[in-house]
Amino acid sequence: MIALSRVAKQPITIPKGVEIKGATGTISVKGPKGELSFDLNEELELAIEEGQASITAKDDSRFTYAMAGTARSLINNMVTGVSDGFERKLELVGVGYRAKASGKSLNLTLGFSHPVDYAVPEGIEIETPSQTEIVVKGIDKQKVGQVAAEIRRYRPPEPYKGKGVRYAGEHVVIKEAKKK
Repeated sequence: MIALSRVAKQPITIPKGVEIKGATGTISVKGPKGELSFDLNEELELAIEEGQASITAKDDSRFTYAMAGTARSLINNMVTGVSDGFERKLELVGVGYRAKASGKSLNLTLGFSHPVDYAVPEGIEIETPSQTEIVVKGIDKQKVGQVAAEIRRYRPPEPYKGKGVRYAGEHVVIKEAKKK
């Protein structure tokens, strides 16, 4: 018999103000920041009791036990998202590189011959505290990470001068220039 993964065995702590509905099928998590839903595999079950939720498998297959850990992580991220939210910070490094958030678009000047306009998707909020900082916020962890990756993709950090869009705290290895 295969045992549940270490991730799947851990219970999900449900904070005050967060409500989880559905034991099988579609699970919805509602909190102060919004609502998210997730389709749970039919071979898994969600048990909610006394401020904690846990995932259980209906059979002993290897696939079910693997899915249990994944489902637990996704539901935990949903609970964290609707209660606290997620954010990802980006930095622009380079002379003349600027960012400006206006409404549902982000205007980037990244050294191209033209400005780059990024349309902000639904459920995501973008702030620019300074001209060289971008903060991506939202309740869906996957969406926040995807938007940050799409913005970074316009001008990833290059290895010789380190210019480009990078995550806050990201270490860019600078290569040595060619010698004569």
